Amino acid sequence: MDKRQSRRAITLPLLPRRDTVLFPRMISQLLVRRPASVRAVEEAWGNQRPVAIVARRQPNVDEATSDSLYSIGCEGIIAKVLRLPDGTTTAWVQGQRRLKLDKIIQGEAYPFVRAHPIEENTEKPLPTEALMRAVLALFEKCGKLSPKLSEDAYVAALNIDEPGWLADFVASTLEFTLEQRQEILETFDPHKRLEQVSILLAKELEVLEIQSNIDTKVREEVDKGQREFFLREQLKAIQKELGETDPFTREINELRGKISQVGMPEVALKKAQDEVERLTAMPQASPEVSVVRTYVDWLINLPWIKATEDNMDIKQASKVLEKNHYGLPKVKERLLEYMAVRKLAGNKLRSPILCFVGPPGVGKTSLGKSIAEALGRKFVRLSLGGIRDEAEVRGHRRTYVGAMPGRIIQTMRTAGMVNPVFMLDEIDKVGTDFRGDPSAALLEVLDPEQNHSFSDHYLDVPYNLSKVLFIATANIVEPIIPALKDRMETIELSGYIEEEKLHIAKLFLAPKQLEEHGLSSAQLRFSDGALRGIIREYTREAGVRNLEREIGGICRKVAKRVTEGDSSRHDITVQSLEKYLGPTKFFWGVAEEKDQVGVATGVARTEMGGDIISIEVTIMPGKGTLLLTGQLGEVMRESAQAALSFVRSRASGLIEYPYDKTDIHIHVPAGAVPKDGPSAGVTMAAALVSALSRRPVRRDVAMTGEITLRGRVLPVGGIKDKVLAAHRAGIKTFIMPQKNEKDLNEVPNAVRRELEFVFVENVEEVLTKAIAETGEQSPRSIEVGVA
Repeated sequence: MDKRQSRRAITLPLLPRRDTVLFPRMISQLLVRRPASVRAVEEAWGNQRPVAIVARRQPNVDEATSDSLYSIGCEGIIAKVLRLPDGTTTAWVQGQRRLKLDKIIQGEAYPFVRAHPIEENTEKPLPTEALMRAVLALFEKCGKLSPKLSEDAYVAALNIDEPGWLADFVASTLEFTLEQRQEILETFDPHKRLEQVSILLAKELEVLEIQSNIDTKVREEVDKGQREFFLREQLKAIQKELGETDPFTREINELRGKISQVGMPEVALKKAQDEVERLTAMPQASPEVSVVRTYVDWLINLPWIKATEDNMDIKQASKVLEKNHYGLPKVKERLLEYMAVRKLAGNKLRSPILCFVGPPGVGKTSLGKSIAEALGRKFVRLSLGGIRDEAEVRGHRRTYVGAMPGRIIQTMRTAGMVNPVFMLDEIDKVGTDFRGDPSAALLEVLDPEQNHSFSDHYLDVPYNLSKVLFIATANIVEPIIPALKDRMETIELSGYIEEEKLHIAKLFLAPKQLEEHGLSSAQLRFSDGALRGIIREYTREAGVRNLEREIGGICRKVAKRVTEGDSSRHDITVQSLEKYLGPTKFFWGVAEEKDQVGVATGVARTEMGGDIISIEVTIMPGKGTLLLTGQLGEVMRESAQAALSFVRSRASGLIEYPYDKTDIHIHVPAGAVPKDGPSAGVTMAAALVSALSRRPVRRDVAMTGEITLRGRVLPVGGIKDKVLAAHRAGIKTFIMPQKNEKDLNEVPNAVRRELEFVFVENVEEVLTKAIAETGEQSPRSIEVGVA
């Protein structure tokens, strides 16, 4: 046994580390992820118990064994613990003394270690004191040359009077490798430890001196470049006095001046200067001159450092958003959060990549303009609908005749700033063919880890897009490739409810149309009833685009009368709508006029938002065939087969002839519209039971949910859009899966108050609520339930 080794062994929780060597008296921050290590830290922290910090000899081995760990570690006291949202734990640990590991014990929650503490020798003979002074001198020189070492570190080292402590402090402060630090930790003699640190300090000092010489040479090259610049300026002045500059030379000189002023990064600057030198050596009549000149002009006219200053007044930004858009609390809150963090963090914050998903007419594009106005940035828009060529995004290489940069770079040139609000409209409409996949090219544009050096084939130099606030828009997210979808923060803009449309029409649409048609409120006025009538009977949409169109139609007719000499005020009421807009286009209320046998009301989510669908079932003698019509997709067909199988397995005695002699026809109207998805399963089951039992389904009940062969009702998506569609159609009761109850938080309170929600887990609960209490046979006689 070493004389410094304590006779008394101690047992401590073991905390293996891959990248950390803890020294006595030093404080280290540890990021703990492994569950066993997290439990060890939390128990030691709670019981004020020290832990053993030991470096791993084999970093790739997770299990703590004698072979995978070093035999010397350090006892540590946990001073502070911080639990992060992602499940990891940060602990601040102060080293106490060295430990020699004897045995590793595998506990139930975490491993322990049995070890002997190593006592530190604090004697300081003359040779050791001389060595301490030498180490301090080397440490001082390293501190002067290294930008990572502060003056406080040297001051702290000066105040250390123990040799072992000084060696440990220097080893923990400088960037030594893990093996070098472990070797210092395993050296018990303070004098020998100081000798090791002295050798490492000498090597580090040599590297720092070489680095300093390189920096000096770089500064000299910069000074040389400045000298050349002044000489060129003097040469220009002399040529100007002598009148020796020709137009081509003047043009070259102007290009050189512009290149030096636009603030290009080093790679682009060198490329531009090389191209200008090529241009200088070319004959003026060469066709290549125009190609090179065009390329240089693109480099000069792109924004490299010019940026608008962001408006950080959150209250003013909130006023701008409220002035331009009604509702949309999620989007407004997200933007204000971005502004608040940007105000605190400055340029450290990466620009978010947002994707507004919603039906047409809900204000996705106009919202992007409002965001630019609120931030005080330029707004540019690129429509991606129908783009099928990758070169539209990345540009063509200059080897092609008529090559141009891609539309990303073209739009940045139009913006003139490096930090515009850049809207990528209709990103779900991007196509693909033999010319490439534009969606794959957009991966680099919309990745914060890569877009700081976006590569355009035409420019052939990196371009920084990291300061751009990208906002993509889409009607649905399904066509977007998963990798691209993963790079964007999706914010759903669902359809407006009737009250929201009424407010938008009163506050935004009607005043806007009056102004555009040259009318005033003294000449034309819309009553609330008239606007509500237009919403209910002349439009059926999730947004307000058709609503604005109908209001504009009324304004045109009134403008015609005004120009004909009619000076009276025109009050638009519910009764006068037919005179201006013609017969009603839609009927307000539920889809069916009365309860019917074999007809159930479901809800669907489409590109236009939500909509209600009627599922019809009829029973007739035949050969046991299931006929499905209405242009149903594969998933919906399988859902219908599952619903029929469930009903057949649980319902007995509903019809007087066997199933193998009965044809069942399921039809979903609007046959020209493709339909798919599993959410109509419970609706089909209700319609089947209604047709078999000859009991009608309540017309004021709508339902959604996926069905299983055991009769369970599984959760589905698009609840908010579906609930809004049911509310628009006048539905009173909405049946939905129990597990979708949480999704009602996104539904406006006004809608929730007007609908009765029934949460179900099996089909029996659906039938009890959906099928009316009249007819030939009670649905409760059907043996349904969860198997």
